[in-house]
Amino acid sequence: MKSVLAMALAWSVAAAIPAAAAGGAAIDQLAWMSGTWGAEKDGRWTEEHWTAPRGGLMLGVNRTGAGDAARGFEFLRIQAGSDGVLSYWAAPAGQAPVPFRLTASTADSVTFENPQHDFPTVITYRREGDRLQATIAGPGGAKAMSWTWQRR
Repeated sequence: MKSVLAMALAWSVAAAIPAAAAGGAAIDQLAWMSGTWGAEKDGRWTEEHWTAPRGGLMLGVNRTGAGDAARGFEFLRIQAGSDGVLSYWAAPAGQAPVPFRLTASTADSVTFENPQHDFPTVITYRREGDRLQATIAGPGGAKAMSWTWQRR
């Protein structure tokens, strides 16, 4: 029985190593994104909600609108791939999910990229206190668009 437990422990430790060895952030290092974020201006609103990391997964949802009408939505997921590197999966308006691979992370920012995607090719999140900013851009920062939300 002890050898079975020791083997299970060794496998669980080994399973955690690829994410660190690949130079990528572990999903738990993105806990700063979790929560409900929103902004409203001139009757237009946008909000994003991220679950806390659990089971190697974070789930997000974004919706935008004006007045009482929703105008758009997106389902989001962050999860490690088979190589241990995190990917951000975006599925706007019910479309098929598109992966963006982690390329940079700090204690309060993370960047995901997919150079083969038409637009965006780069997605960055940055937290500053009780604000979360998301930026999407094309190659070389072209056509950058940002949203800044307040913690709700």
